[in-house]
Amino acid sequence: MKYISILIVVILFTSCRITETIHFNADGSGSIEVVTFRDENSYMQLAGENYSREEKFQDTTYVFSEYIKKYNETFLKYTPEEQKLFQQYANVKVHLKKSSFEKEFRDVFSLDFNKISEVPDLYKTENYADDIRYNYALTAENHYYKIAYAFDGKVFKRMVAITNETEFQKAKEEFKKIDPKYASLKLTQLYFLKYHFPGKIKSVSNPKGILSPDKKSVVVEFQLSDCLQNPESTSLEVVLE
Repeated sequence: MKYISILIVVILFTSCRITETIHFNADGSGSIEVVTFRDENSYMQLAGENYSREEKFQDTTYVFSEYIKKYNETFLKYTPEEQKLFQQYANVKVHLKKSSFEKEFRDVFSLDFNKISEVPDLYKTENYADDIRYNYALTAENHYYKIAYAFDGKVFKRMVAITNETEFQKAKEEFKKIDPKYASLKLTQLYFLKYHFPGKIKSVSNPKGILSPDKKSVVVEFQLSDCLQNPESTSLEVVLE
């Protein structure tokens, strides 16, 4: 099964909730965190009686640079350009927890930054870590879109672009094959963007954006399936006063 098929199966048949949070300081520095967790009520509907039989436990924490150091022999086999790509993730912190006993399945990727433009696509972190660990080719390149950011103190941009049209079309075909019976289930498959700024927000490009009372934060909610079928819909521009 190719990467894209695995991605869609994971999203649609485990009922995930993803939250991307960014906090900006006055000088443009800040922090970003991406949290993916399984909604247990939804997953219970999908798993049925197998839900209570599930046996899995993982609790792993690492900084990406530790993988580069630990698997340095493998890392050095990559081209200089590929090594530079890995180094962009060096300071990304990862916490993976999957516990069928505590009923908690959560992945957290976080990074402190000086400029948001330096932040890599955190959604590819685990793929790149596996590449180094198992000496794979760059599996994350099978993603059919990429995410980048920009902020000049006045205008913030979340930019999403399709990078592989062929894989994008394959993804849309995969969605058409999903069993219609799952559409009748009340599953939680939400994607949140939560951004906090040092000044008041003047405008948000997405009309679904909800501002906080002090107008310094915005939250935008999407359906995950919509995001996967139209990634560019999660592009966003926020203008400060």
